[in-house]
Amino acid sequence: MAKMRVGLLFGGCSGEHEVSIRSAQAIAKALSTGANADKYEVLPVHISKEGHWLMGEVAQQVLASGTPLQLATSDPAASLHSPASAAATLEAAQQSPLNRLPILKQAAAIDIWFPILHGPNGEDGTIQGLLQLMQVPFVGSGVLGSAMGMDKLAMKMAFAQAGLPQVKYVAVTRAEVWSNPCVFPKLCDRIEAELGYPCFVKPANLGSSVGISKVRSRDELEKALDSAASYDRRLIVEAGVTAREVECAVLGNDQAKASVVGEISFHSDFYDYETKYSAGQAELTIPADLPEQLTRQIQAMALQAFQAVDAAGISRVDFFYLEQTGEILINEINTMPGFTATSMYPMLWQASGVDFPELVDRLVQLGLERTAP
Repeated sequence: MAKMRVGLLFGGCSGEHEVSIRSAQAIAKALSTGANADKYEVLPVHISKEGHWLMGEVAQQVLASGTPLQLATSDPAASLHSPASAAATLEAAQQSPLNRLPILKQAAAIDIWFPILHGPNGEDGTIQGLLQLMQVPFVGSGVLGSAMGMDKLAMKMAFAQAGLPQVKYVAVTRAEVWSNPCVFPKLCDRIEAELGYPCFVKPANLGSSVGISKVRSRDELEKALDSAASYDRRLIVEAGVTAREVECAVLGNDQAKASVVGEISFHSDFYDYETKYSAGQAELTIPADLPEQLTRQIQAMALQAFQAVDAAGISRVDFFYLEQTGEILINEINTMPGFTATSMYPMLWQASGVDFPELVDRLVQLGLERTAP
């Protein structure tokens, strides 16, 4: 029987480029392990930070090394810092953005795509839209689920409509932040009156805690708003809460299942990018030490959130547990969570009885199921 060709799409034009490479390495290994080795053939497709789509030797070398592709600084289109650079791949790297799509003709043999891209231009519905236009199956949520899972404001509106409790927040636009001297102070006054301190300022459309600031004063608030506005035109400011941070993984399509619940503990001020992706910076407790009834409530809310944004295949849902009051507040859903060695999603399923190779196999099969006629 011929092997199914899986197009492993990784890298991308976002601040999570390196995380995507590490996730892709783990998935490629899983697809080549045990029974999966007889079922799948991995065809890596790398998107450089500059947006070039690359297949063949260079894509394989980036995947093997775990190192982002570096174009020569003197002439970005002339050469690649890679001994494995092939002439055809170099030619593809030199193409202008309007001429990148011919590489998709080379990918016509791919049976299903696994877009392990994190952040904007990969997890936000853009790549998913392209794959849908190509009429090919792929792993994960479609355009709607991906877009809502990325945009924190749209996500929170969907959660509110579904009746899911969440922290207080204020929606902000870049135009309000970068406005005249009369408007900006009034914005800060409103945030202080509605949320108080501490609070968190976030770009609406970035992942992995990029651009997020915890603020405790007016001066910090003003600087954080300016910083977040440099990342996105839509911002969100959330009230700070004293809570335990717990997470639940979801796997499936229309009949999705929830994993055991895990808890994240850390010593940094909040769960920032460095803490999230540096070994030893955060402690994961799986399963979390929670009453059984509370665990079931979190699992039910995770599935409700999954349905609220029309997610598919894979998601991780994050919650705040306010131990003093017993409240569970939903924080966010991530429709393409990390697959690195320190990532919660695969570890939650491992504790639920689904090992890594089986998990990846199921995700591929769910992608095929989602696009079946």
